[in-house]
Amino acid sequence: MRHTPIVTVGRYLLLDRVTYLVLPWVWAAFGFLLDVVILQLTPAGNSDHHRWVGGLAALFIVVFVVGSQSVARALPFALTLGVSRRTYFAGVSSLALALAAGFGLVVAVGQILERATGGWGMNMGYFRVPYFLDGPWYLSWLTATTTFVLLFVYGMWYGLMYRRGGLSGTMIFGGAQLGVLALAAIIATGVHGWTAIGRFFTTITATGVTGLLAAAVVVMLAGGFATIRRLAV
Repeated sequence: MRHTPIVTVGRYLLLDRVTYLVLPWVWAAFGFLLDVVILQLTPAGNSDHHRWVGGLAALFIVVFVVGSQSVARALPFALTLGVSRRTYFAGVSSLALALAAGFGLVVAVGQILERATGGWGMNMGYFRVPYFLDGPWYLSWLTATTTFVLLFVYGMWYGLMYRRGGLSGTMIFGGAQLGVLALAAIIATGVHGWTAIGRFFTTITATGVTGLLAAAVVVMLAGGFATIRRLAV
């Protein structure tokens, strides 16, 4: 059976199954066990309240790193095999969507099990995140999937900047983003807009959050595509 070039790129990347399929869940499992130990050593207080933990963040961070590796390490060899930059970018983006959908489904199923077991018997909220991943399973799946895609593509963009400008270029790229955030904070302070910003983020629905994340994905894809077209490897 002959595969399309985009599928071939995905198959090429998945030759490293440890990085793309195993490593994220190793870190997620480590975060889960660490949170269990911490909660066992911490007084429960009111047992009726959820005990929110942050171990799931490890999975999201690893997805960002994997996204950067998908171009920083794997791109040069793919180009020597005759794969065009456009095809490679489309293949990696498609793989990001497929992995994100699978990872998001695991998070959604984890939430179902977490609720059914009373937070793993200790009211622990590992797969649930307040105001973000704490709704119906299908909405959590959609939000988690969009977040995973965003972080993977954002990591890709960093990887592309590293291939193009090296460590110094990557640092300038990251520093420029921090500068934009600092400027936005200064403007918000100057116009006394922090109250309105806080009100916006406390009243926005989970669907609205997912929509904002999806818009950010489009921006990241556009930036990454513009970068790879000008990339010399």
